[in-house]
Amino acid sequence: MMAKIGVLTLSDRASAGVYADESGVAIQNLLKEWIVGDLEFIYKVIPDEYELIKSSLIELCSQGCDIVFTTGGTGPAPRDVTPEATKAVCDKILPGFGELMRSASLKYVPTAILSRQIAGIKDKTLIVNLPGQPKAIRECLEPVFPAIPYCLDLIGAAYIECDESKIKVFRPKKR
Repeated sequence: MMAKIGVLTLSDRASAGVYADESGVAIQNLLKEWIVGDLEFIYKVIPDEYELIKSSLIELCSQGCDIVFTTGGTGPAPRDVTPEATKAVCDKILPGFGELMRSASLKYVPTAILSRQIAGIKDKTLIVNLPGQPKAIRECLEPVFPAIPYCLDLIGAAYIECDESKIKVFRPKKR
């Protein structure tokens, strides 16, 4: 089964064409580097609008995405509402993702404590909020990604295999 991955970039300026989205592209390139096998990406760039984020997340989940990665909208600014929209659509929140991403980011920048990204599950889809900067995407995704394939196994999503020379993932040993 081919993994279907949603990539949702939240940016008023990128959605208006003021500049090209680099973050959503960075997520896709990183996943192509790490994951073995075919991937189908559903990619959208939308403004930082709460209702639009919620409806886009719901739509990506209903289209059968195994994972949806968001990028942007996780800071303290008034228009940063990605975590709120994510919480509103998820059945379960997985706080360890945000905790580990912030902890890892602190090695690079003291403002990591301002980041509010979270992760959660809606039906059989894992939703993970990532920061909006391409450099920060790798810094945040590297520490949490080793748990993602097993999380997908547990929720009944696609089975994904990774190139162990690029990133080591964890799955419990079969008994």
